Amino acid sequence: MLNRDTLLRAYQLMVTAKAMCDTYEANRQVCKYVHSTSRGHEAIQIATGLQLLSCDWVSPYYRDDSTLLAVGFQPYELMLQLLAKRDDPFSAGRSYYCHPNNRVADKPGIIHQSSATGMQAIPTTGLAQGIQYLEQHNLSILKRGDGGENPVVICSMGDGSVTEGEVAEAWQFAVLKQLPIIYLVQDNQWSISASSNEIRSMNAYEYAEGFKGLKRMQVDGSDFMRSYEVMSQAIEYARRERKPVLVHAKVPLLGHHTSGVRREFYRSREDLLKHGLYDPIPKLRLILTGVGFNEHEINEAEAQAQRVVNEAFNKAREAAEPDITEVEEHVFVPTPVKEEKGQRAPKSGEKVLMVDAALHAVEELMQEHPEALLYGQDVGQRLGGVFREAATLAEKFGDNRVFNTAIQEAYIVGSTVGMSALGLKPIVEVQFADYLYPAFNQLVTEISKSSYLSNGKFPVQMVLRVPVGAYGGGGPYHSGSIESTLLTIKGIKIVYPSNAADMKGLMKAAFHDPNPVVMLEHKGLYWSKVAGTEEAKTIEPARDYILPLGKAGVAMQPDPAKVKRGETVCIITYGMGVHWAKNAAAKFPGQVEVIDLRTLYPLDENMIFESVIKHGKVIVLSEEQQNNSFAEALSLRISNHCYHFLDAKVEVVGALNLPAVPINMGLEAAMLPTVEKVQNRIAKLLAY
Repeated sequence: MLNRDTLLRAYQLMVTAKAMCDTYEANRQVCKYVHSTSRGHEAIQIATGLQLLSCDWVSPYYRDDSTLLAVGFQPYELMLQLLAKRDDPFSAGRSYYCHPNNRVADKPGIIHQSSATGMQAIPTTGLAQGIQYLEQHNLSILKRGDGGENPVVICSMGDGSVTEGEVAEAWQFAVLKQLPIIYLVQDNQWSISASSNEIRSMNAYEYAEGFKGLKRMQVDGSDFMRSYEVMSQAIEYARRERKPVLVHAKVPLLGHHTSGVRREFYRSREDLLKHGLYDPIPKLRLILTGVGFNEHEINEAEAQAQRVVNEAFNKAREAAEPDITEVEEHVFVPTPVKEEKGQRAPKSGEKVLMVDAALHAVEELMQEHPEALLYGQDVGQRLGGVFREAATLAEKFGDNRVFNTAIQEAYIVGSTVGMSALGLKPIVEVQFADYLYPAFNQLVTEISKSSYLSNGKFPVQMVLRVPVGAYGGGGPYHSGSIESTLLTIKGIKIVYPSNAADMKGLMKAAFHDPNPVVMLEHKGLYWSKVAGTEEAKTIEPARDYILPLGKAGVAMQPDPAKVKRGETVCIITYGMGVHWAKNAAAKFPGQVEVIDLRTLYPLDENMIFESVIKHGKVIVLSEEQQNNSFAEALSLRISNHCYHFLDAKVEVVGALNLPAVPINMGLEAAMLPTVEKVQNRIAKLLAY
């Protein structure tokens, strides 16, 4: 409620934020890590933060320290992150100032915040999507206010970030589904050194007119009273109507872009003076005098703010540094799935295709877990996935649990961040590996770093299904292998099954893993239509079967007598490579052991090294283009670890180093490994 006490509280927060900014500037040698402050943006941020409830969610951007003060964080807590101290409550010294996250119950929730401008729009819209889903299904994990109020979501961003394509994806989904989210755009007319007239033809309010169903509001963000009123209306609209709102707030930029990019580098004296006219602090001070506060009361509020800031800064300077022995903690949180359990091949079971094993696994999971949902391109009722891998699921579980999305790979993947934070367990699909790249911003910037940079508070629990691989003339944009690219991303797990039983067991383990898991599913194995892949069909495991990630399997056993005589080779492979290897081994009875990795990260190095040491001769086989691939990296790891046990150098067999898989089937076959090529390498090694 906007009254005298609220006005005084807002002023105290404003002068606290200014005192913090001034303190950082006066101690630049101490405040050595790059940071931004809210100087000039205080009014709209405080007007927003003061009206949020503990059931709400907010995604502040890197200039929103006034928002954080307004929702209840103390200057000392913020300064611990500024100085990258051990007790930084957000990241334990791992991330920049004003990159918060929060699960403390008495404040709004905050998912991990990255520095990439505009990227927060998708994960934060995923929060609103998740809240809507929880409301539709009346799930008890939905947190409401003390008075039973509906939660709302605030996504804060600078106007320069609105030109990012992923913001458009988020807004498109928000208006399509009518989600309870407020996009607060703080427009200070600068994007680092680029002025607004250089980089855009319209502001966010004008741009948003094209998003039908998005309520739009504008405000002078330097005027606290007007900002409070507008944000009150926006929050009330989202809370009651459960629909999206955009608030465009024009604000001055009174500080530096960051501590490292100084305003004097690129701004004129005239520009700085013009912005100074809109300083929210003297404007609110004038209002305080108008409602009856005397000079002494106002001066005392300023002095008290300075005392608090000085005390907090001195305390933060002396706070402990992080323990460097903990630098590797929280990349992942522990998974409950440790051991293989359940019936892998029930006596009464029937053989199933890989595609059906995946379908049945997802269906069983959705039956047991109302928090599970599936979405992606064309997975809904009409088609059930381009490979029919989701056939009938929408009919069985309804259109709000299994549904189509637009062609928005970034949204499909990035929205899982918000969904997961609410306790939901999304399973999402991208149609082909070649089309995953638009989602890489979200996968790299948001998902992979969320657990680590939130100090373990926000791991992203999601399963991302991606059909991969070449067969039958799929062509250059439907045949890609992308495991090496994915494996450069730290903080995600990569699964690659080669048969139906593994598919089902690994899908179950991936779902129960509290970390992000990418399932690479070879479309050439889905129906076992490729010659020599009949063994991808297996007895379907029982409902209770689960296969932990990081456990390789032996797909073919050698003759122990031949192993003892040194007449054997091991082939380390996965996916389609398992079938190439087994078919090639038919020419060398008892002389080949085939190790099916099943999971590329985490990798079962123990089984790999044991097999290599046992045989002394090894082939690493992959469908990917060979140069700079996972297979080559693994061969080096094997060489380094097993050097004294090798009879010959590690052989690597991969595809030709071409930029794409050609569509002509003759050219496709020429590019890929074949049974004959693998046989030639086996013969070469056995000759040693």
